[in-house]
Amino acid sequence: MAHQKAATGETAPAEQPILIVGSGSTGLALGQGLKKAGVPCIVFEKQASEARERDWNMGLHWGAPVLKSLMPDEWWSKIQSLQVDPHVPTKEEDTLSFIHGKTGEALAAFTFGPFYRLRRSKLRALLSQDLDIRYDKRLSNITYSDDGKTVTAHFTDGTSETGSFLVGADGARSTTRSLLLGPEQGAIHRLPYAATFVHSKFTTEQALYLRKFHPLYLATAHPDNNFGFFGMQDAADPNDPSSWTFFFYISWHSSLQEQEETKDWTDAQRLQQQKELAKKFCDPWKSAYEWTPDDAPVWYLGLTDWDPGMEGHRWDNHSGRVTLVGDACHPMTYQRGQGLNHSITDAGKLRDALVEVSKGGDRKEIVTKFEEEVIQRAGDEVRSGTANTMMLHDWEKVMQSPFFTKGMKKNQE
Repeated sequence: MAHQKAATGETAPAEQPILIVGSGSTGLALGQGLKKAGVPCIVFEKQASEARERDWNMGLHWGAPVLKSLMPDEWWSKIQSLQVDPHVPTKEEDTLSFIHGKTGEALAAFTFGPFYRLRRSKLRALLSQDLDIRYDKRLSNITYSDDGKTVTAHFTDGTSETGSFLVGADGARSTTRSLLLGPEQGAIHRLPYAATFVHSKFTTEQALYLRKFHPLYLATAHPDNNFGFFGMQDAADPNDPSSWTFFFYISWHSSLQEQEETKDWTDAQRLQQQKELAKKFCDPWKSAYEWTPDDAPVWYLGLTDWDPGMEGHRWDNHSGRVTLVGDACHPMTYQRGQGLNHSITDAGKLRDALVEVSKGGDRKEIVTKFEEEVIQRAGDEVRSGTANTMMLHDWEKVMQSPFFTKGMKKNQE
């Protein structure tokens, strides 16, 4: 059980590292922030190596100053190299167009910036540098010393590590969250929406045609109650359009029953379903799916969320020795592009809190205050994001969705 006690006699918290569970963008950004502040930490990752099967891209905008503060000062100059197209300079302001999925007419345009479209794999590769990362470490239990000073992470390989603090940064289906709250309250909340993501390259002529709609990203809503996104994933060689990889999807209302009935579908079946949906869309979706090879790599996800502000979801931080950040704390739907910004903000605020603790501050008081801010800020975004997803898949309500009323700005703005 997560609440059983570990043996006493550990060394003082100041001599113990911070334990970070999960080497996604949030955990690594926190690790860099702690290292920069001179606070020792160890990152634990359940995957056996740095390699990951899936790669996608994420929007960073209002969270950018926090990421900059977490990294070594000289690293910020590398941010351009992490983008889906490192050859297109980031503008101080850019425009995200939202178009009618059937006719192609413009429904709205949001101007904001600077806006970074980062490849997840590149961001993780940069943030992994110079950190103590232990791979093939799958968390199985958490125990706490009787003296209130230390916490121990136990792993499925039989090893363990003791630290002064443990951070669950282990994603939407967080083991840390389940250990803190139990398998029922800590379980991810499934939503009746799904999407299949496609990566594909095209001929030079096709790639140039598809990219003319917007060099980086484009969103749409369709009267059939579907939502779509189209953008770049990798433009390594600006002079060879046939080498570019595009990233696109159509999401739709999918009951939990339908999700269960199709859980064993093959990638080819998933792609074929997307191709059928795309036949009713305007370009670039219609042509992109038509030109996509039937064996193109895809992955399917049912949409999920977890609201940290919901009754019964408040975890015990064990006298300020354990907490949650990022998707482990507030997994949200992605149609409004807020997830990375909130997660990086968590990392920055927790860095500040742990530095304050290291200087002798009241650990429980400081950590509890940190959690309350995260739960209020990001919990509000979880609820707003799910409402946004529902409205974007309901043609009668699309224009009232937070995507249209707030654009990409933070909720409080």
